[in-house]
Amino acid sequence: MRRRTPEERYNYNVRKQQKTLEEYAEHEIEWADDLLTWYGLQKKEIPVDEYRACAFFKNKEYLRKPGSLTLLYQMYLRCIGELPSVTRENAFDILCFRFKMYAQVLKTGGYDGSTNW
Repeated sequence: MRRRTPEERYNYNVRKQQKTLEEYAEHEIEWADDLLTWYGLQKKEIPVDEYRACAFFKNKEYLRKPGSLTLLYQMYLRCIGELPSVTRENAFDILCFRFKMYAQVLKTGGYDGSTNW
């Protein structure tokens, strides 16, 4: 059995990371749909920053803005590690907070639409 060359190892790792980010994006698109639905059921107006983060995923803007999905994924991992565990009572609040943090990361990273891409 032959060993992989450094180039083959690199390509394997890149494919693995791309697959992880693609799965993350699909997952967050579903959560963005759920957040918009929850606000609709409660008959509340969704805050602008949360809506911006939802629109970012729903419109697949991350495809046009390199590096943005990686930043959002890092924030997702931070939220999962630092926020309390999700229960039925706090699920909506945690999801709202997570999308607020996504909006903040997009703004800090320059992906909020204020720059021309």
